[in-house]
Amino acid sequence: MALGPVGQIHISVSDLDRSIPFYRDVLGIPFLFRVPGQPMAFFQSGDVRLYLGQPESPRFQSNVLLYFTVDDIAAEYDRLTAAGVTIDEPPHVVHRDEASELWMAFLTDPDGQNLAIMQNRLTPRAGA
Repeated sequence: MALGPVGQIHISVSDLDRSIPFYRDVLGIPFLFRVPGQPMAFFQSGDVRLYLGQPESPRFQSNVLLYFTVDDIAAEYDRLTAAGVTIDEPPHVVHRDEASELWMAFLTDPDGQNLAIMQNRLTPRAGA
C-alpha cells in the first residue's frame, strides 16, 4: 500500500486574526471554518486543506513554501500588489522547454512564510 495524495498542510501562524483575512481576502483561498476556542483555521485550496494554527510546541512549528497555480500570473501579480502585498520576486521564467514556460513570483504571508504563484504557459510554437 502506498500513501495517498496530500490532504492537509499545516502553516504556523503567530496571529490567527491577522492571517485569516490575508489567506481569505487577499489571496482569495476559500475559508472553511475556525475552531472555537482553539488557534486553528482551515481553508480549501483545490483538493488540499490548509490548516493555519499556532503550534502547541516547537516540534510542530512549520516552515513551508507553498506554490499556488494561477491562470494569469501577470494579472494576479497586479491584483496582489494593488492589495498591498509585497512581491519579493516579480513574475519571471524559471524553466523553459519546447512546449512551455514555467513562470513564478514569490511573496510572504504576515508571518514570513514563503509563498509563490506559478503559471505554466504554452510556448508560441507549442500553442500553434
